Amino acid sequence: MARKNQTLGEFIIENQSEFKYSSGELSRLINSIRLAAKVVNHQVNKAGLVDILGEAGDTNIQGEDQQKLDVIANETFINTLKNREIVCGIGSEENDDFITIEGHNDDHQNKYVVLMDPLDGSSNIDVNVSVGTIFSVYRRITPPGTPVTIEDFLQPGRNQVAAGYIIYGTSTMLVYTTGHGVNGFTLNPAIGTFYLSHPNMKFPEEGNIYSVNEGNYTHFPQGVKNYIKYCQEESGNRPYTSRYIGSLVSDIHRNMIKGGIYMYPKSSLNAKGKLRLLYECNPMAFITEQAGGKASDGYTSILDLKPTELHERVPFFCGSKKMVEKAEAFMEESL
Repeated sequence: MARKNQTLGEFIIENQSEFKYSSGELSRLINSIRLAAKVVNHQVNKAGLVDILGEAGDTNIQGEDQQKLDVIANETFINTLKNREIVCGIGSEENDDFITIEGHNDDHQNKYVVLMDPLDGSSNIDVNVSVGTIFSVYRRITPPGTPVTIEDFLQPGRNQVAAGYIIYGTSTMLVYTTGHGVNGFTLNPAIGTFYLSHPNMKFPEEGNIYSVNEGNYTHFPQGVKNYIKYCQEESGNRPYTSRYIGSLVSDIHRNMIKGGIYMYPKSSLNAKGKLRLLYECNPMAFITEQAGGKASDGYTSILDLKPTELHERVPFFCGSKKMVEKAEAFMEESL
């Protein structure tokens, strides 16, 4: 039974029986993510004091400039997971290809693969806006004892055994699910411990916030334009409030607490959408559904999509159930 002020470590141990197939590895994996989060949190919080701001001088597979903190966060999470020999493979938004990890005696016996966006919203670093880490955990589907292959990573989101995010904001929070609801833990920086602060998080079924980059309005599909106009009309509890930070973790976190919809549709600028299915959409969709919300590409549940490549992009609609269903209705009408 979740109780406030319970530490993350205590919560993991108490709920270990809920981890399907696991004999302790998944608990250790979450613990490793907790440790890496504290290291990255320290780096984020001192970003204004030392020379880790700005671009690293490289671009990632997406063609985006890598910020220095992007690189630090990526290395921190990869090394923490590698050193504990819990996972057999890692896929990161910052790496061109997946990473194969050997276990004891090069036996590849570990059961889980992790996919992650090590520092989401990193373009906001230099202006002191919240950033985050997103992670997703799958049980491998290739035989244990062999190196992982691409098919271990290209699984539908329904196969996730855990997903979560860390938000580095006015307080640092780790929010995650293992398919048994969503719980949020806040870091006490004085002693370096995460405490359960938001048990059993739920999206309100209806909300009054819509989050979308309206600067791209003219490039959006007609269904999205129609829904935005609907959000702005004076009727009932509308017009809705427009709130868009541009940091996915921050926008979804706010909407889960207050009620709202987040949209990053395809457009004439991004024909397939911009967000990555494996590193951003699937984990956020799993969390959202576990919190009573809904996530889709405008027509189909995100968790039912079959990935075809590591860095695949998809349109993304996510949030309070009735709001997402209304947006889908506008998308359907405009076909």
